[in-house]
Amino acid sequence: MLWATSPACTELETHVLDWLVELLGLPEAFRSEGPGGGVIQDSASSAALCALLAARDRASGWETNRTGLAGSPPLVGYTSTQAHSSLEKAAMIAGLGRDGLRLVEVDGAFAMRPDRLEAAIAADRAAGRIPCFVAATVGTTSSTAIDPVRAIGEIARREGLWLHVDAAMGGTAAICPELRHLQDGLELADSYCFNPHKWMFTNFDCDAFWVADRAALVRTLSVLPEYLRNRATESGAVIDYRDWQVPLGRRFRALKLWMVLRWYGAEGIRHHVRRHVALAREVARRVQASDRFELAAPVPLNLVCFRHRAGDAFNERLLERLNGSGDLFLTHTRLADRHTLRLAIGQTWTEARHVERAWGRIEEEAARLEAER
Repeated sequence: MLWATSPACTELETHVLDWLVELLGLPEAFRSEGPGGGVIQDSASSAALCALLAARDRASGWETNRTGLAGSPPLVGYTSTQAHSSLEKAAMIAGLGRDGLRLVEVDGAFAMRPDRLEAAIAADRAAGRIPCFVAATVGTTSSTAIDPVRAIGEIARREGLWLHVDAAMGGTAAICPELRHLQDGLELADSYCFNPHKWMFTNFDCDAFWVADRAALVRTLSVLPEYLRNRATESGAVIDYRDWQVPLGRRFRALKLWMVLRWYGAEGIRHHVRRHVALAREVARRVQASDRFELAAPVPLNLVCFRHRAGDAFNERLLERLNGSGDLFLTHTRLADRHTLRLAIGQTWTEARHVERAWGRIEEEAARLEAER
């Protein structure tokens, strides 16, 4: 919780998060040597909450830390209709309420529309509200949609909003230089997170969270009772991670992340990520070549969203039969208000033969259901 109580834990975490800045090609502002820095949260949900709390307090001149939100003009935040539900929960916990988070429309690829974001901000300002926060997503849960970070970031800078980029799943892809264009504009972000526990072979829980200005985060979350006072903290030369998260106590998550980085190395992780992306694109090619199925969304990374052309009821039954077989496990979502199957490729030992067998079972089960109609 304090550098003084756990200096080795603190120092390793700081170094590992700095390594990841270099490994993923993140902005230099996120490095601990500058005004920013990184911390390991339990999940992207906690990262979003911390970012929103800092955004809320910065927008109010930190008056919310002293007086709360009562009597002040309502603060509002923005994210896309495809963003994770943790953003809505964060708005509730931060005091903005469910109505304090605007869900911005998306385009045909399920990415946030910057023009609709601008319109929503203008409408809120005209109504006397205070826009304070916007969250862009690099790899939405439903379809791995990629929000246009640069366009959103330019709006955020112009309007004085805190930009948080949630790359919970997709962020791992940035370890491959050829995939970093998916989060172009990240230098405009006030905070950023991704989950090594999703696609970087690290045991749950482990979310890497960075801020460009740690002073804003610390000012929002710092509480210093007498029993936590110590010379190291008062010197200002150390990081106390208790001020970078909601709880006081914390786990030594940096050790398992360090072990993954040391075991696989940069090229080892890149090998797996590239293989998973290639396998997903092969599945997408087979979907497009099939008379039975259609792609429901673009496939930028390792998730394939597809559906049978026979409609929702057929797809629901197909999913039930496939998962009940024990041969594979798919999940589902709704895209464009249609039942959609999701095939994710991201496990350490997944090989081409597993994916080929999975697609074969999908085709086989679909043919059986067609024959029963």
